[in-house]
Amino acid sequence: MSATLRAHRAVLVAEAIEALALRADGVYVDGTFGRGGHSRAILERLGPGGRLIAIDRDPEAIAAAASIRDQRFSIVHARISELSAVLERCGVNKTNGTLFDLGVSSPQLDDPARGFSFRADGPLDMRMDPTQGVSAAEWLATAAEPDIREAIGGYGEERFAKQIAKAIVTARGREPIRRTKQLAEIVAAAVRTREAGQDPATRTFQALRILVNLELEEVSLMLPQALERLAAGGRLVVISFHSLEDRIVKRFFAAASKPDLPRDLPLRASELPPSPLRLVVRAQRASDAETAANPRARSAILRVAERTAALFDRNTCNRIEPDAWRS
Repeated sequence: MSATLRAHRAVLVAEAIEALALRADGVYVDGTFGRGGHSRAILERLGPGGRLIAIDRDPEAIAAAASIRDQRFSIVHARISELSAVLERCGVNKTNGTLFDLGVSSPQLDDPARGFSFRADGPLDMRMDPTQGVSAAEWLATAAEPDIREAIGGYGEERFAKQIAKAIVTARGREPIRRTKQLAEIVAAAVRTREAGQDPATRTFQALRILVNLELEEVSLMLPQALERLAAGGRLVVISFHSLEDRIVKRFFAAASKPDLPRDLPLRASELPPSPLRLVVRAQRASDAETAANPRARSAILRVAERTAALFDRNTCNRIEPDAWRS
């Protein structure tokens, strides 16, 4: 990786560590290792009997984890939707806390070879794991115009999705769209107006990244597994960076923290059955000081919930299906 790439700075580290309420001998999961900012902070507070299992789908993150030489630490190359399988492989039944720092990392954004950003030219890839799946260029080469429009409008919340999709289909008829700058120029030509300070390609690139990596599906599949694996009193901490993923987390937490009973059932509050989650604090954002030092923290939202002793069925989660969390 180029030495000119900016070092990744984990966001809301102090807040996340406090939210985990770490036990010195506890077993914890860092579900999105990145470059290890949160993992290192957790290890600093664990005792000799503690354990930290990290997960990341990016081979470069796995390579970066080799710098952590600590017997209490291990890392697994996997997606967050494979959380339960990872813990089975590691011989862990229950955890005392799980942390997820969602979204894309600074090294991924800053490396032109990864294709996440339009600010420097590179191959239009965008896969968090370049060894698996279909790249953004491959998807755009064959996707129907309505599918492109739906993806950009839905995942990117782009109001010019129709114009952009039409421009992409027209452009690919002339030549394959394989480079980030190439796509950015197509979008800029299709979008004549844009709010101040934002590049016209911002929302389109976000949408394609979310689609290529199945990011929202990954979050929806991960959350019930994380809850199921938490021991009573364990904390689930999630940091989100855009409204779509935060909405999934918020609605999952809300569903799992309320009893599944008809609203008009004549029961006192003390008679209600316990729910599997208890909300700990209100959503937190980065301080002004952190945002000034690390602009990426500006959109970060941290949510925290604690596992109760109530029974939990990951297939129902109070009969709220995953699609309901995403709607």
